[in-house]
Formats: sequence, C-alpha cells, structure tokens
Amino acid sequence: MSLSGEFIAFVVLAIIAIGGGIFMINLEKVVHMVVALVFTFVSIAGIYVMLHAEFIAAVQILIYSGAITIIMLFGIMLTRHNDTSEPKISFFRKFIVLSGIMVFGFAVYIGIYNLDFGQQESTLAQNNTEQIGIELYSKYVIPFELTSVVLLVALIGAIVLAKKNDEEEAEKE
Repeated sequence: MSLSGEFIAFVVLAIIAIGGGIFMINLEKVVHMVVALVFTFVSIAGIYVMLHAEFIAAVQILIYSGAITIIMLFGIMLTRHNDTSEPKISFFRKFIVLSGIMVFGFAVYIGIYNLDFGQQESTLAQNNTEQIGIELYSKYVIPFELTSVVLLVALIGAIVLAKKNDEEEAEKE
C-alpha cells in the first residue's frame, strides 16, 4: 500500500467525519453539537469531491451544512426546552460501547479488505451534473415537483403550528 496524497486526504477527511460524529454525540451544548455536525457534513462533501461527484458535494454543502444546520439552530432557539440533566454514563458502559464499535469496525475492515468488484466501464465522472439534470428533468419531473409541493406544505404547516402555539401562550399570560 502506497501513501498517495489522495489516500492521506481520504484518511484526514474520514477522521474529521468520524470525530465530528463522536463530538456531536458527546458534547453537552446543542450549539456545539450542531458545529460538530457541520464538520462531519463538510468532510463528507470533501470525500464526494474525491470521488469526482462534485454536484453531490455541492448539494451536501448547500443542503446539509447550510440549510439543515440553520433549521436546527432556529429550532433550538425558537423552542423552550427544559434542560433536565441526565445521570453521567459510567466508565464501564463507555468501555463496552467503544469495544463494540471497535469490533464492528474491524469486522467491516476484514469484510472489505480483499473485496474486488472487477473493472467496470463508467462515465459517471464525466459531466455528472449534466447527467443528473437530464435524468431529473426528463424522467423524474413529476416526483421532483411533488417533492417541492410536499416541502411547501410542510413549511406552511410549521408556520401555522408555530403561530397557533404563540397565540395560545399569549392567551395564558
């Protein structure tokens, strides 16, 4: 196995993605969790770039790192949640979980180490954004438009529910 720049970049991005996920689970403040999640999303976008899937990487950055993170932050800021402290998890339980993760990771490594799919001709890296656009707007126009309508209805429903809760709280005061 040779240490190429691509391999080193993949390892660094993978470590950032895994580390962001671990931090997201273990941090206490929700805003810090969201920042850790952004690190995970951005590093996954970097892996997509390495796979020559630039369109998916751009969507990953725009949708997940941008929109989803902002929605999470707005949800955190606009809701009143009670901070009920949970008891600390014991060292033994953390050790068991870490051991299980290590065993699972080793099993996955053993399973894919000698995996060979053979050589397949692929044109996915050539004009992938154009190919996605052609497929999306020729074969999948109706599902694409229905998705936008469903998202619009969900947005309107969220606004109506938020306004309704504000009116109920105003009546109580």
